[in-house]
Amino acid sequence: MTSSEQPPEPHGHEHGHERGHEHGPEHGHGHSHAHGHGPAAPVSRHLRKVIAAVLIPFATAVVVGLVVLWPGATPAHQRTGVGFDRQTEQGTVVSVEHVDCKDVNAAQVPPTGDTSTPQGREAVNGQQGQCAKATVEVTTGQDKGRRFVEVVQPDAPRQLHEGQGVVVAYAPDAPRDLQYSVTDVNRKVPIAVLAGIFALAVVIVGRMRGVMALIALAISFLVLTLFILPAILEGSNPLVVAVVGSSAIMLIALYMCHGLSARTSVAVLGTLVSLLLIGLLGSVFIDWASLSGNTDDNTGLIHGLYPQIDMSGLLLAGIIIGSLGVLDDVTVTQTSAVWELHQADPGMGPRRLYGAAIRIGRDHIASVVNTLVLAYAGAALPLLLLFSIAQSSVGTVANSELVAEEIVRTLVGSIGLVASVPITTALAALVVSADRPGPEAAKAGAGPGNGRAGRGGRAAGGGGRRRRAK
Repeated sequence: MTSSEQPPEPHGHEHGHERGHEHGPEHGHGHSHAHGHGPAAPVSRHLRKVIAAVLIPFATAVVVGLVVLWPGATPAHQRTGVGFDRQTEQGTVVSVEHVDCKDVNAAQVPPTGDTSTPQGREAVNGQQGQCAKATVEVTTGQDKGRRFVEVVQPDAPRQLHEGQGVVVAYAPDAPRDLQYSVTDVNRKVPIAVLAGIFALAVVIVGRMRGVMALIALAISFLVLTLFILPAILEGSNPLVVAVVGSSAIMLIALYMCHGLSARTSVAVLGTLVSLLLIGLLGSVFIDWASLSGNTDDNTGLIHGLYPQIDMSGLLLAGIIIGSLGVLDDVTVTQTSAVWELHQADPGMGPRRLYGAAIRIGRDHIASVVNTLVLAYAGAALPLLLLFSIAQSSVGTVANSELVAEEIVRTLVGSIGLVASVPITTALAALVVSADRPGPEAAKAGAGPGNGRAGRGGRAAGGGGRRRRAK
């Protein structure tokens, strides 16, 4: 009968403190349930109006930007047959037989027989051993059912086996026997399985919030593929497109995952200020370091196909979009920390709230910056390995545009992340400290009969211990 008399613990702050004063260690448990798992405390109508006065014009500007910059169809161009810019179809390896490499001239020895050059020596070495002679059948497109032969050298990084799905490139201007060639393997199944495992893990752990996160992720991908990329290809300023697109992604993702609340709105403001800082720093240092953004075959191909695209602006756009995901994490964490601290001790002023929350933020800074630097270093690892093989000095490596681009990308993003902690913490501390809930908000936060619940809880708790003592 005692369990029916005891009120539920998340009734309010008073209940948690009364139990804590009476029973010692039980206070921590009561407080956790009162604040850690419930919704954020309501804020006053005045404060909601102030936040809305800032965010509504910003959201309106984002919508206007989307409408104005929304692209039409991707501009058509003549395919070059280079890199990704070529027509591809699907294929299947029908059979594989092993033959002497010399019989099929797999290495293409020069007709002169000159082996003094590196290419000649490599060709001679390539004629030694057993090559794989694969018969591949085209399974899509107008030539579906057509077969061709692909010869794979024994030291090639990608070997073919019977029944394997492959991606084949089609060159219509080449001789018929050379129109098709294998360019890659089909990885759709393992990628789809891995994506399914990821989605399942997110839903199992995050439950409804995990589902909302996946929906927000899908919408972010749609904004990227339907707006940002086509708008840049159409000739719009990459920086403006990235700012508008990132802002749209930020608003959708944060409000979908964390709800429409003052807490989320403060995180949005902190993210926005940090993104503006990243954009400003990136623009200054990309120009100062004379980074062109055209550093490899892919960017060179883009510039060749669409010379109107500002490649340095594209680099800055990539920095902004790449920093957005980690910024969301930092700003939401800091805002939640300030809100929880305020609910634990409503008497804390903005200075004390900021001091307590910034200590949490410093731990976050160390891990996030390290994560970002290692992520960029991991992506550039093959390039760094090439410099190591060449025995280049650190100064020479850092001065090359390929590496300097990654250094600027990493440091600008890291500065924005570091700055987002004090910026968001200060905003959240000022907002919750300035809040003076009116009668409606106070009643919603406390709940009816909250004081009686606290006393009832104390009596029920005492009765429970007396029975256990017996």
